[in-house]
Amino acid sequence: MQIMQRYQVKDKIAFLENRLSPKRFRHSCNVARAARQLAQKYGADMEQAYFAGLVHDICKEIPFEEQYQLMTAGTFHPDLAELNSRKLWHGIAGAEFIRSEFAVENEDILNAVRFHTVGRAGMSLLEEIIYIADMISEERDYKGVEKMRRLAQNDLQTAMLEALKDAIASVMKKKGLLSQNTIEAYNFYILQAQEHKTDVIKK
Repeated sequence: MQIMQRYQVKDKIAFLENRLSPKRFRHSCNVARAARQLAQKYGADMEQAYFAGLVHDICKEIPFEEQYQLMTAGTFHPDLAELNSRKLWHGIAGAEFIRSEFAVENEDILNAVRFHTVGRAGMSLLEEIIYIADMISEERDYKGVEKMRRLAQNDLQTAMLEALKDAIASVMKKKGLLSQNTIEAYNFYILQAQEHKTDVIKK
């Protein structure tokens, strides 16, 4: 059975259009398209990528009280920084929502939604794709977005490291809390970059 049929994507699009603001709905559709393109480029499941991109912000605009209930009801274990940073709740809540309400059992999709804001060490290809697709979706116009788009097309690992560096710098500038997941993700991709550099030198 195709993922599009299994997760009834047409119905989910209609659901999201009613649930999200027009701006957030456009973003979700753009992320889904960007994720599908990256999946095609890097050999991931295109339909899973599209679906995960579509629903990644499914809980972004519900009241914080509902986000908190979903976040703490599931088994996705927010860390201390996540518990104390409302902006980070929606990813964890979203993963629990699609698990409980849409009967999504695919761990890769659940983790892609759960970690699309904070990242983590050892992300799967699908998780990386959703994280980066969220950064480069069509409507994004922040300073440096074109560089990020180029990196995404050339080397997903380098794109992840640059995205995490930017995210950490932004949080620190705002004197916010850094999730342990983000710190571990940064260390993970730094080590990967160092290992890759060493391998190149050896060759």
